[in-house]
Amino acid sequence: MAPRSLSIITGTLLCSFVIVPLLAVWRHADASASLGPAEWAALRFTILQAFLSALLSCFLALPVARALSRTQFPGRRLVIKLMGAPFILPVIVAILGLLAVFGQNGWLNAALRSLEMGSFSIYGLHGVLLAHVFFNLPLATRLILLGWATIPQERFRLAQHLALTPSARFRLIEWPMLRVVLPSAFAVIFVICLSSFAVALTLGGGPKSTTLELAIYQAFRFELDFAKVALLGLIQLGLSLSAAILALRMAHEDQLGIGFDRPIDCEARSVIQKFHDTLAIFLALMFLGIPLLLVLANGLSNLSSLPVAVWMAALRSVLIALGATVLCLLLALCLLSRSGEVLATLGIAVSPLLLGTGLFLIARPFLNPFDISLIVTLCVNALMSLPFAVRILRPEMIKIVSNFSRLSLSLGFSYRSWVRWVVWPRLRRPLGFAAGLTAALSVGDLGVIALFGDAERATLPFKLY
Repeated sequence: MAPRSLSIITGTLLCSFVIVPLLAVWRHADASASLGPAEWAALRFTILQAFLSALLSCFLALPVARALSRTQFPGRRLVIKLMGAPFILPVIVAILGLLAVFGQNGWLNAALRSLEMGSFSIYGLHGVLLAHVFFNLPLATRLILLGWATIPQERFRLAQHLALTPSARFRLIEWPMLRVVLPSAFAVIFVICLSSFAVALTLGGGPKSTTLELAIYQAFRFELDFAKVALLGLIQLGLSLSAAILALRMAHEDQLGIGFDRPIDCEARSVIQKFHDTLAIFLALMFLGIPLLLVLANGLSNLSSLPVAVWMAALRSVLIALGATVLCLLLALCLLSRSGEVLATLGIAVSPLLLGTGLFLIARPFLNPFDISLIVTLCVNALMSLPFAVRILRPEMIKIVSNFSRLSLSLGFSYRSWVRWVVWPRLRRPLGFAAGLTAALSVGDLGVIALFGDAERATLPFKLY
């Protein structure tokens, strides 16, 4: 882990980067600000869509994760990796794929019209839920699948030996794990959906489907009402912090007992169970894969005809993503303690639009805020990815310290030797995964740039919108 002094400095800088913009917005706000009917409606809709999105994502992920945990087939690892693609895709790109299937001119409506069954509108609450499930179903599946992997395999062997019924096996072996994993997965997805912006902006369909994040954008971009921005941002911060802290409290180890971690043969299943598992995996792959394949097919056919402005926007997005990745990893490596993990949750707790507004107000007396829009976007993107990077790196770092710290001390390793010979070889792969995830999330972000973006500073997501 990083030296304690460096961790303290990093934590202080991180808190300052979040608190100072909040204070700047609060300073410009009217103390008598209050929520009107539109803001109360946005608050109710935000909580409703986040709750339903998290509930549906976890509920639908259960059969998929269970099927993947007990089914072995060629390409299984590749399927698990590819299921994470929607979560790291640019939001606008994924929405275009959903529109190709569920939009007015999509496959579903074409089939409904051919059967003279009317049409389906993707806009509104159901469209927001559809998009959120598309993004978060893979995340919920991975989290629940990791939970299944923690169950000692000897318990399944004992269940087979005792000829336990499926219901008894679920109650005695699987439910204790799910009781721990499901609330944590639900809380994480709930927090992510609380800050939904691009999905509500594109698929909301009107004022009835406005989220708090979208209301913050409208209050700043169109009304320049800092009081409303501050009030809505603080409400969202309170909701997000409550859910994030709840997720951290629930994300403890489940004391299921130890095992020898020997591989188990595919457990005996009836024909019906095998059919259900195969169907769950197939439907999940179709739901996630068809929109992505349609985007890929349509995009490749028109790639050569893209104007120069789009390529320049893509270049800006790549440069911002590279900068955000470097900054995020540097921060994450300094925040691998328990307290650092708590601080990192600020990345999903605070509204990026509220941060952008605060930084705009801080910079305005000294320079044109639009001139630093790309730098602000880079910093905020790094902050938004920080919780995920820390969650990826911290478990591996804990394992390294637990297994090798005493040996390194007995050998008299310097800090440089410790990093070079012990930490780097074992942290290299998690670092690569965290870097790829951060870059992907940054490339597809349509948040702060929506406040300051123009033709000269447009990123690729802004250009797509």
